[in-house]
Amino acid sequence: MINIFYNSLHFTGNKIGIALCALVMVLSCTEEKKLSHLDPINWERKSMALPANDSLIKGSSYLSIYSSIYDGTEKTLHHLTATASMRNVSNTDTIYILKAEYYNTKGDLIRTYFNKPIFLKPLETIEIVIDQDDKYGGTGANFVFDWAVKADNHEPIFEAVMISTTGQQGISFTTRGIKL
Repeated sequence: MINIFYNSLHFTGNKIGIALCALVMVLSCTEEKKLSHLDPINWERKSMALPANDSLIKGSSYLSIYSSIYDGTEKTLHHLTATASMRNVSNTDTIYILKAEYYNTKGDLIRTYFNKPIFLKPLETIEIVIDQDDKYGGTGANFVFDWAVKADNHEPIFEAVMISTTGQQGISFTTRGIKL
């Protein structure tokens, strides 16, 4: 492909040909970024059917998320990056997260991250990141997680870390989920 552009450049000798050739060379040298496990496509890799023979205990947990907080007055908002962590605290058993739903301040469903069961290996943690530019959640956003564990297993832990930095100033705090 570069040969075609080089030949075109050689015969035409124009500035557009030079720019086009340089652009193709730069683009062909860039590395493809690896997909994060947070990418929706990758939830499929974690999905599985629940074990049919196991008697699993099912539950739900609520986790508050602050994608925005008031700054100075109720008319000024400061937007935050939020990381919602789903943690398997068992060192022997897999647990299952059945659904992860994200709601805004008014209680409206914004998005469902997955609605097929996914598994977390012993001591595994996975995250959902709400970008600082994602302002849909507002000051009272939250997650509801549905989960399943073996009868003698610990329930999953859900935690969130909210953070923002502007210049030399930063803010960060955490929240912890409660069982519904």
